[in-house]
Amino acid sequence: MAFNHLPAGVHDALTPLSVTPVTHSVPMAKNHRSDRTPADPASRPSPGAVLDRLASGPGRAARITHTEHLPPRAGRHAVWPDRIRSEVIAAVQACGIEHPWAHQARVAEHALDGDSVVVATGTASGKSLAYLVPVLSTLLDGAEAPNGRGATALYLAPTKALAADQCRSVKELSQPLGTSVRPAVYDGDTPFEEREWIRQYANYVLTNPDMLHRGILPSHPRWSSFLKSLRYVVIDECHTYRGVFGSHVAQVLRRLRRLCARYGSSPVFLLASATSAEPAAAARRLTGLPVVEVADDASPRGELVFALWEPPLTELQGEKGAPVRRTATAETADLLTDLTVQGVRSVAFVRSRRGAELISAIAQERLAEVDRSLVRRVAAYRGGYLPEERRALERALHSGELLGLAATTALELGVDVSGLDAVVIAGYPGTRASLWQQAGRAGRAGQGALAVLVARDDPLDTFLVHHPEALFDQPVESTVLDPDNPYVLAPHLCAAAAELPLTEEDLELFGPGCADVLPQLEAAKLLRRRTRAWHWTRRERAADLTDIRGAGGRPVQIVESGTGRLLGTVDAGAAHSTVHEGAVHLHQGRTYLVRSLDLEDSVALVEQADPPYSTVARDTTSISILETDTEIPWGSGRLCFGSVEVTNQVVSYLRRRLITGEVLGETKLDLPPRTLRTRAVWWTVTEDQLDEARITPEILGGSLHAAEHASIGMLPLFATCDRWDIGGVSVPLHPDTLLPTVFVYDGHPGGAGFAERAFHTARTWLSATREAIASCECEAGCPSCIQSPKCGNGNDPLHKRGAVRLLTALLRGAATEPTEGTERAGAG
Repeated sequence: MAFNHLPAGVHDALTPLSVTPVTHSVPMAKNHRSDRTPADPASRPSPGAVLDRLASGPGRAARITHTEHLPPRAGRHAVWPDRIRSEVIAAVQACGIEHPWAHQARVAEHALDGDSVVVATGTASGKSLAYLVPVLSTLLDGAEAPNGRGATALYLAPTKALAADQCRSVKELSQPLGTSVRPAVYDGDTPFEEREWIRQYANYVLTNPDMLHRGILPSHPRWSSFLKSLRYVVIDECHTYRGVFGSHVAQVLRRLRRLCARYGSSPVFLLASATSAEPAAAARRLTGLPVVEVADDASPRGELVFALWEPPLTELQGEKGAPVRRTATAETADLLTDLTVQGVRSVAFVRSRRGAELISAIAQERLAEVDRSLVRRVAAYRGGYLPEERRALERALHSGELLGLAATTALELGVDVSGLDAVVIAGYPGTRASLWQQAGRAGRAGQGALAVLVARDDPLDTFLVHHPEALFDQPVESTVLDPDNPYVLAPHLCAAAAELPLTEEDLELFGPGCADVLPQLEAAKLLRRRTRAWHWTRRERAADLTDIRGAGGRPVQIVESGTGRLLGTVDAGAAHSTVHEGAVHLHQGRTYLVRSLDLEDSVALVEQADPPYSTVARDTTSISILETDTEIPWGSGRLCFGSVEVTNQVVSYLRRRLITGEVLGETKLDLPPRTLRTRAVWWTVTEDQLDEARITPEILGGSLHAAEHASIGMLPLFATCDRWDIGGVSVPLHPDTLLPTVFVYDGHPGGAGFAERAFHTARTWLSATREAIASCECEAGCPSCIQSPKCGNGNDPLHKRGAVRLLTALLRGAATEPTEGTERAGAG
């Protein structure tokens, strides 16, 4: 959970301020160079045949709850705009691409017209080429300018690995263009001796939002010639910029635009996104500019067979004697083993680094029992590896030397691994957009592909494998971000003022929240107004006020106790739950136990160990309502959205067996409470509704608690969040509402937009929650429906049937979905 990330005095000073669906597009084949095309697709087994073999083992067929067949599709070609330089077209053709897909040509046309544009098409649909061709053509034009350095372009990627991968692609494509195109990666790993050359001579700089925020913008005088000539800003994988991180990036881009204007440039923004709902609206929120949308995917795709797979129940018992399913990790390792034995090139996506290593190790162990020569053909791939290690794994997978890879999402974003036959996804990745992104890693050369989603033992995954329409008949999600969040806006106003004094004319660029935040920054003596401008008052760097990827604050250093070696850091907001005493910590494939956490010095001491368990923190939470922005009647109850203050305390942690998930024990912790001001959605029920639902006082707390857990588990289906991004509280009699109340809140200061999205989709969200609980096959509640892995009360009390009856009564009086512009109907 995220907490205070501003300097002393600012957190207390700030008070938080108060979708048209599109059908999803399935991952498609890429028009990349022909010499990288894998073996003839006709020689490969069909995806249906591969799935039949996977299902042939004992009890396997019953684990497939649904199979979706997506037919192949032919591509539609076009011609490049006549304004594209002939040398660039020739370079593209030299890579084996005779003609662009229709959407690529449209993107290039808009770029040359000076229109900011977002291309939102499926995986492997050639988005990179769509923006690269106009950029390279413009750089070539600029290289012939008689004076100055010529045109420049800036590329932003969410990860350093993706920027490095793109730089290699640009160098390969632009090699026939000579020195007219000079690409270079500029990030935290760039040697200092190379940085000055890049500032002076590179005309295509590839970096990430973090380096732009901390390195480039604060040093803008040294980048003046680059910024003066900036024609294009490419924002790759822009759907990843969501929530608080996306809100920070939106303000970083506004700072960039302000400095460009200072140097006389007005760059065109070219954005690439996985298929998403309302991509133009999301791109407008991110950049603050009008953006044209190109979402008609003209690339071809092969057949895709998509199976939903539910692991079986085991004889083990979890909390309160609940049945426990076989873990998605163990099931995925079995599937990867079987696919490797079949000779099927596969990637298994898993959410954690430890999970990737574990699946790889289990698969290698089982392959050794079949054929020892197969052991070296399976490996793990995750963040934390050296770049050369990642490239070697990618090459080995592409060549067929590797048949199986257990990977984190480090492989999800843009890395070209064409030639795969199958993808196994260990647990729903949080959004439909990410699901299709991962599934699209297979079939990237146009051949048929198999994708298998293996359900984890939680409410959302269980719901999805039994309600395939929620995946296959629904649009992908809208990107949720809120640049006006005062906790985001405040440090960026300070950073902007440090870059150039902030004037009245600048305020429109940064949004309407400036009027409320600026006086508070003045009162905190961070900014001082002189005549018509605000100035930064401190000696330290204003850009250091916030960490755009986390809660900020002083990071906790993770130190190996025996050697004093610094292993890494963790955000201050996450430290209580991730590096508490006794926590299991993973670093570069090694496992450590946290021996002590010193909050005053922000140091966690660890030592290497190999425990047979993982740890999960437990916390308790109380909540108070600060302001109700909007409320609507739901029968005699109410649905509300507004600002709240949450007091949270990590009180213990569970030890869970690695393979089975079995709870081995709970250990108490003594950590201080923390407060968070954020945004929440909440609903109340009245005595009449409780009577209607036959909810007695004895089961009221358990019914509310069960409904809260399940609704948190289901929200990622309706907002682009993870269940760990949000929190909840249920109270039989809340002091502010004087009624039984359930809250779901954003786990970030000022909110991240998730609770607001929940408010606007509340009827469908809570209907799906009720269905998930009611359809679960357990008797009294389990992790698949109402038990939560992070419940501070040990999942007690919970009442499954009461939750179903309670939600039924509540939804009977539910209004239609509130519109995004719903006016405030009252205060509470």
